[in-house]
Amino acid sequence: MGKIAELSNGSRKVEVEGKVVQKEQPREVSTKFGRKKVCNAIIEDDSGSIMLVLWGDEIDNINEGDTVKIENGYVSEWKDTLQLSVGQYGKMTVL
Repeated sequence: MGKIAELSNGSRKVEVEGKVVQKEQPREVSTKFGRKKVCNAIIEDDSGSIMLVLWGDEIDNINEGDTVKIENGYVSEWKDTLQLSVGQYGKMTVL
């Protein structure tokens, strides 16, 4: 299990646990697959915090205060901010 502070742009096969400390209101965006619901949340562990991008059903599955485990996630950068995503092949579990 890795630490959030160790994550960097381009990290793959990410496995971390963190507490959801903030969850924004969902919004709709246009993608190449049509209109999709997206929401940003911030998770943290004892080493730091990172933005977690939630899509579709993932949004309703977590709440502020939950501890989540991300398996096979990946990290990208958007507007100078690191973002952790579960992606198509990853898994997010509420502990």
